[in-house]
Formats: sequence, structure tokens, C-alpha cells
Amino acid sequence: MKKFKKFLIGICTTGLIFINSQITFAEGSIVDQYKIPEDIYTWVQSTDRANYYFNHQQIGYYVGEDGIIDLDTLIVPTICTYDEIQIQDVVSKRRWNMQSLKGYDKLVGRSDYLTFKLSEGTVQITERNDLDDKWGTLDTDRSGTPFKLSDLKRNSVECRFYRSILRYAKKHNEQFIKRSWGKLSPKDQKLSPEDMPLMKMVLP
Repeated sequence: MKKFKKFLIGICTTGLIFINSQITFAEGSIVDQYKIPEDIYTWVQSTDRANYYFNHQQIGYYVGEDGIIDLDTLIVPTICTYDEIQIQDVVSKRRWNMQSLKGYDKLVGRSDYLTFKLSEGTVQITERNDLDDKWGTLDTDRSGTPFKLSDLKRNSVECRFYRSILRYAKKHNEQFIKRSWGKLSPKDQKLSPEDMPLMKMVLP
């Protein structure tokens, strides 16, 4: 887990803290008064309630304690910013569940850390952080469990988001491996690019 913790620390220090502007809203629509850096984040989609981004600089494979890259486990940090209606929905659910509302008057969105198990075709939200307007963490949820991507409706917001991430990952698989702090196992070194789990995975 040390490698994974270092990975998350790197995400936090390079991915969020430099964004210090705030968000305002108008009639339920998101109006971003700051710029998400395009050299770090890729915008995927916007709905009436939220904007969805993933951090293309920090996508990478899990590396075990032995320093071996796990080509079957892809870690992806994401950001989602909310409109006022979505913010009120989150606050209302917390109030209903008798959870703390401290700082939630400053809620602007969340960050998720996704873990894709490629050969299994699953994704898990391993960590979800509610974020305030200074990108500080209000609360953290690590209760997410893996679910099959094939169970998602193809046109759902979630499916489109995950599909876009995986499509990007397939195009940059070699780059992910090269920039990793780990090394491939002797077995994986013999794999051709098209035989790697990511490349063989069927997109949802």
C-alpha cells in the first residue's frame, strides 16, 4: 500500500492545490470562474448538474511493494464540479443521514480515485472526497465496491465518463508504463502491446 499512498499524495500535490479560484452559479447552470488546467485535466462532459474531468498526468498502473507494475490495475484520479442544485442535493442527503454539515456551505464538488481491474472489466471508487471552495477535503468515503462496467447503461453519464477515460488510456498505454516508477515483470516484458490487459479490454 505504500506505493499507492505515494501515488495519491502525488495526485493531491500536483493536481488540486494550484486551483485557487472559486465557483459561482447562475440559475442552476455551472459557471466556472476558474480554469481547470488543460495540461493536467481532460474535460469529458458536462451535465445540467456537474462537470467531469480526469487527471491525465496522474493516470497510472498500480505498483506493488516489490516494484512490479500491475498491468491489470489502472488508477485514475478525477474531479467533478457541481451546480447549486447538486450541492443542495448532497447537503440534504447528509442532513437526512445525520452526517456532519460542517464546511458544506462551501461545497463545490468532489474528487474520486478510480481503480479499474482490466481483466475483470470492473471499476471501483476507492476513495471519494467532498471538496470545498479552497479544494480542501470536507469528508472522505472509502466504502466503494467494484462493479461491472458491462452492467452500466451505455448512454449513462457514468458509462460515457469511464469509456472516455479508457479510450484515452488505450492511446497512451506505452506512456503510462514508461513514466511509472516500477518495472514490468519478466512475463509482462514479453507481452506485445496488443496483448496487454488494457488493450484487450472491451470498452463499455
